[in-house]
Amino acid sequence: MAKQKPIIKMLTYGIHSQWQSKSKELPQVKEFTTDIPAQIDIEFGFIVNIKKARGCKIRYCIDHPGILDDAGNLRAPFDGVVHVTNNDWSFYLGDTIWAPITDKCGQWRMTIELNDRIVADKTFHISQPAKHNEADFWKRVGY
Repeated sequence: MAKQKPIIKMLTYGIHSQWQSKSKELPQVKEFTTDIPAQIDIEFGFIVNIKKARGCKIRYCIDHPGILDDAGNLRAPFDGVVHVTNNDWSFYLGDTIWAPITDKCGQWRMTIELNDRIVADKTFHISQPAKHNEADFWKRVGY
C-alpha cells in the first residue's frame, strides 16, 4: 500500500503574539502581513499545519538580512530539523527583532522543507515604520 502524500497548509503569517518556547500553545496571529515594522520584541512568522507526515523530518530555515554577531561577523541563516510528532501537526516558524534594529531591516525569508522540497515559504520585509503612522499601527495590532 502506497504511503499517503502529506498535506501542508499555511494557517497564519505576519505579526503574532509572543511565542513561549516552553508552552505547547502556538502564538496567535495579530495581523496578516509581510510588512513588519522594525520594533524591539515584535514577533513575526507563520504557522503551518502538516497532515499525514508523522515520523517525517522537516528542515526549517530563517534567512535574515546581514545580521552581525558580537564580533561584527555576519551570522549564518538560522536553521534546524524537527520531527513531525503526529498526523495533524502544527508548527510555528518565527523570530523577533532585537537591538540593534539597524541590521535587522531588510528581507527575512522563512522556509520549511519536507522530503527535500520547500513546502512553506514566506518573505517578510522589515523596515522602520513611518513616524506619523507608528502610533496608529501599534493601536491596530494591540501593543
